[in-house]
Amino acid sequence: MGKIGIFGSSFDPITNVHLWTASTVAHRCKLDRVIFLPCSSQRSDKQMHISDEHRWNLIHLAINGNDKFVVNDFEMKQHAWDIATYLTMEHFKEKYPDDEVYFIMGADLLVDIAEGKWKKSKELVQENKFIVMARNGIDILAAIAKSPILRNSDDGQTFHLIDKGLAMEISSTYIRDEFQQGGEPRYLLPESCYEYITTNHLYQ
Repeated sequence: MGKIGIFGSSFDPITNVHLWTASTVAHRCKLDRVIFLPCSSQRSDKQMHISDEHRWNLIHLAINGNDKFVVNDFEMKQHAWDIATYLTMEHFKEKYPDDEVYFIMGADLLVDIAEGKWKKSKELVQENKFIVMARNGIDILAAIAKSPILRNSDDGQTFHLIDKGLAMEISSTYIRDEFQQGGEPRYLLPESCYEYITTNHLYQ
């Protein structure tokens, strides 16, 4: 039995922090594979700044050479109204029935689930396992204790809590802004991605 982590994000663009986070989680949680899952551009709560094709190409460039990293377009191909993390996890559990599948998320998203902001929040928590990364200002254990949804599913295996040990929060927004304003974000993302973005005049 293997261990797989599902790592969803806009990846607009993918950054070195995305890669460092995935690598840290894979190492500490003994994952055999991390699946990078770019979100759908049709989501009403997200505004993409480049095409799906460019996001897809950038992720491929970024993870090239790491055998544990793969990219999957399951959510990218979904209509916005069909997307729910619960359904995404059902898909991957069916795809990998002999493996343990975890959803990788930040503590801020766990708080959103606790407040019932995600579709089928209760079922999502009851039927899945999560790797939760610490965020500054969020007490993960307190968040679990305060939420009936979370605390009644906290069997010691549902939530794997980790602190990356270094507050390196370089956002995709920061990188986009730097490109747009003529800044120099070169070493905040893989060199191959930097070259792709500049060659294709993205985020200008």
